[in-house]
Amino acid sequence: MTDFDLTDKVAIVTGGSRGLGHSTVLGLARAGADVVIASRKLDNCKAVADEVEEKTGRKALAVACHVGHWDQLDGLVDAAYDRFGKVDVLVNNAGMSPLYPDLMSVTEELYDKVFDVNLKGPFRLAVLVGTRMVQSGDGGSIINVSSIGSLRPYGGIVPYAAAKAGVNAMTVGLSDAFGPTVRVNCVIPGSFATDVVQHWDEATKQGAAARPALKRIGDPDEIVGAVLYFASDASSYTTGALLRVDGGAV
Repeated sequence: MTDFDLTDKVAIVTGGSRGLGHSTVLGLARAGADVVIASRKLDNCKAVADEVEEKTGRKALAVACHVGHWDQLDGLVDAAYDRFGKVDVLVNNAGMSPLYPDLMSVTEELYDKVFDVNLKGPFRLAVLVGTRMVQSGDGGSIINVSSIGSLRPYGGIVPYAAAKAGVNAMTVGLSDAFGPTVRVNCVIPGSFATDVVQHWDEATKQGAAARPALKRIGDPDEIVGAVLYFASDASSYTTGALLRVDGGAV
């Protein structure tokens, strides 16, 4: 399993304080990486950083950053390079999908916020980090996190689905722009038992569990294998790929 070894690599994970991001941070650290945990609330990031250092012995840096704000992303990248001197892996995990009762209720503010967090921020962060990866000559891996909604949208998530479809397209485009030294790939999760699910009614939960071929919602730790594949040398000949991790959603 040495291909999956990330010893002494450095990884940035946005939205790393909870849900899939939290599992991703711990998974990367257990594989040997030092981690930069970014989200809006610094206290939450610090709590995960302490957990990383206690459970894995790896170094962890907490950075408060709203990925939907273009002007905060340079600071995140600079903080990572100032602390560790390099970034080998970027995981664009942060996202948001606010609920709305009907399409006429979607305001311009909501629409823009969804695109800022889910598409604009990941684009800018990938460009900042990917450019430095190319310039260093050491390359690296950028992993975008999309959603099964980008492939199977429905009326309740139209702006979110459109933004995540943009992430899919962006992944392929950036893989061309940053090749051959930097690989850019995308994980497409289905329904996972994160804190978001707590806001679903029982019928929604049952429907989400019934749809996939595996007949259940995923556990957040089940995203880690896909991330480790893309982050490590195990995927050395894989770029521009969109990998569904959705239990066989139909």
